[in-house]
Amino acid sequence: MAQQRRVQLSTQRPTSTVCVLGTELSLDLCGSAPKDAVAFHVQGTPGVKLYVVHETQSIKLPSSVGRWPLAAGTEVLLAMDALSKDVGDEKVGAGVPAGPNPSLGGGRHLRLIAEVSLDADISRCGAVSKTLLDKTTWTWGPEGHGAILLVNCDRDDPDAEMPDNRDAAICSYADVDFGDADKVGVFYGGNSTTLEEYKHVLGGSKLSYALKPSRHLEESIFYVEGLAFPDVGFSGLVAFHVTLLESPEKGLLETPIFTDTVVFRMAPWIMTPNTLAPLEVFVCSVDDNEDFVTAVGALAEKAKSPGGLPSASPSLLQDEVEFGYVQAPHKTFPVVFDSPRDRGLKDFPVRSILGPDFGYVARQAAEAASNLDSFGNLEVSPPVTVQGKEFPLGRILIGSSFPRFGGRRMAKAVKDFLVAQQVQAPVELFSDWLQVGHVDEFLSFVPAPDRKGFRLLLASPSACYQLLKEKQEEGFGEAAMFQGLEGVPKPTITEILANEELRKFNYYAQ
Repeated sequence: MAQQRRVQLSTQRPTSTVCVLGTELSLDLCGSAPKDAVAFHVQGTPGVKLYVVHETQSIKLPSSVGRWPLAAGTEVLLAMDALSKDVGDEKVGAGVPAGPNPSLGGGRHLRLIAEVSLDADISRCGAVSKTLLDKTTWTWGPEGHGAILLVNCDRDDPDAEMPDNRDAAICSYADVDFGDADKVGVFYGGNSTTLEEYKHVLGGSKLSYALKPSRHLEESIFYVEGLAFPDVGFSGLVAFHVTLLESPEKGLLETPIFTDTVVFRMAPWIMTPNTLAPLEVFVCSVDDNEDFVTAVGALAEKAKSPGGLPSASPSLLQDEVEFGYVQAPHKTFPVVFDSPRDRGLKDFPVRSILGPDFGYVARQAAEAASNLDSFGNLEVSPPVTVQGKEFPLGRILIGSSFPRFGGRRMAKAVKDFLVAQQVQAPVELFSDWLQVGHVDEFLSFVPAPDRKGFRLLLASPSACYQLLKEKQEEGFGEAAMFQGLEGVPKPTITEILANEELRKFNYYAQ
């Protein structure tokens, strides 16, 4: 349905207004007519389309009907479907029959401008275009529609200390796509093609920007960057509005006569499963693992994957960072998620990973981080279908405690962030029975050529007891565990099998 604006007629003099393509003007006949008027006539120049609403029906104005009854609810609608050639070249005249009643005003001059439209990549084709799709709504899926906005969380300036969403400058055209003030930044350069001349016009404390029309500028291009991922209190949806204001008579306020709206959704952070082919291998170099680093490097070289070798105190890269990505039709880039449990690799993600087209996101625990905040406690399945519902990006798995007082849980800030992304619906699993408590200690996904295309490897305490029993029967009962480690007990297989308290706990965990 076209936007409609009601305009007041004057009995004193002709006035002018603006009609926007795709909208209707409703002439207020009853409110403008003389007190004793009972009928009216109306006519327009060829470029104007006129309709009379009479007895709730809209009728295109026929030339054969000269008069219409001026009854309550009667109105005249007018629209235009082509541009005017000049200001005021299209007119509408309305009046009452000649006689004792005065005229219902002279001509009402219409000034038609080009269609006012706020356009983005609504159809997700990778380019801005006009579309008949509803720009004010956003729907998920391959058949959905709505513009996607990437969070500008990479770092194009190698001298900068933090990601690009912490500043108000453009360093690269790739930072932003065409297109809640603290969630977005909008830049405008007018006719300039030089990035340095683009200025920050919306976002933060800047809630509006006035764009003055020009006879020679048919289109104005704005560049939009996302500043924040979906999270608690932010669904990821942001709306932009363009409003056409009619210049008033001197001393009066401008009048809004047309508004167009477009809705964007921030692209979610998407976690990648370990069943995908590796692109790069990272391994920690510590005091006593030189042989291990060498072996991993040789394997990476054989697999043609580049290797990173950060130095750190004893820590696991898997616990410090998790790799994922963001994606829109025009661009995809990886984003590293930094765990709130900072240990020896605290500065590694920002120092060694964040860079051009490699983003960074982090969440901090409100209280002291626990073992369950390490990202060994964060896994994602390959694509699955659960009870008829498809999860084409898999489901995130996080370890947790039974819902009882005193158990460890992942930091609320991290869990809330994962839930807010929506596309990988997290599942909590009981992992607090383990000393460390990470979900990756008892499950892993591996590729497989058939069925779902993967297998879930699941640790089994019962299977372990069965294996230990077999080894005992084979004569290895006195074999001690943890040989070579200092400061830890070294029970034998027979002692482990004889520990009834340990056996009961493991059966409970099973």
